Amino acid sequence: MALMFEPTIATVPVEGSADAMPVRRIFCVGRNYAAHAIEMGQDPKADPPFFFTKPADAVVMSGTTIPYPPMTKNFHYEAELVVAIGQEATSIDPASVEDVILGFAAGIDLTRRDLQLEARDKGRPWDFGKGFDASAPISPIRPRSHFDSVPEAGSIALTVNGETRQSADLSDMIWGVRDIVSIISGYVTLRPGDLIFTGTPENVGPLSPGDDVKCTVEGVGSVEVSIAAAER
Repeated sequence: MALMFEPTIATVPVEGSADAMPVRRIFCVGRNYAAHAIEMGQDPKADPPFFFTKPADAVVMSGTTIPYPPMTKNFHYEAELVVAIGQEATSIDPASVEDVILGFAAGIDLTRRDLQLEARDKGRPWDFGKGFDASAPISPIRPRSHFDSVPEAGSIALTVNGETRQSADLSDMIWGVRDIVSIISGYVTLRPGDLIFTGTPENVGPLSPGDDVKCTVEGVGSVEVSIAAAER
């Protein structure tokens, strides 16, 4: 049976190239900065890393205006380093992770916090709290060739209307890029087009219509979006 429509495939530009990476899947690391885990009422030393996903078409590019999402009264920002996968990887050793990385980007994990916390408290999936329309703003991908190695240090910051709300260092991550990629590849085969949002520092907080939000990762790039009034 022939399809009656052509599905839209989200893509992310690659710096220095006319090419764009088609997005296959989006993985996200939960509570990967100790201070953020604590502010969410969790013990950062209690559990191994855990992951959730967003749909590929949640990706939007820097400069996008995003309507305030429906079904929430507590819409949050989370600044993140994003890893773009360029080669297949299954149960890869941390020492070999650089070989499968296409590059890095700055991202914002937008969250309907009230829906996420309600789901968490009831032992339910986070899908509607995390995986909604336009919930994954991202900068262009900076190729791995621009880096001496995977970023293990460097500032990560987020501003709202020019005021700093999050400010930390990538070295504060509990599990670094090599560990994250290796661990995920033990659960599923990573393939070209997969994105990994690596977690957010402390001081997440709410957004309102009219806000301009910017995440900057040192040496990687910046992504900036505006929040508009709800469409419905």
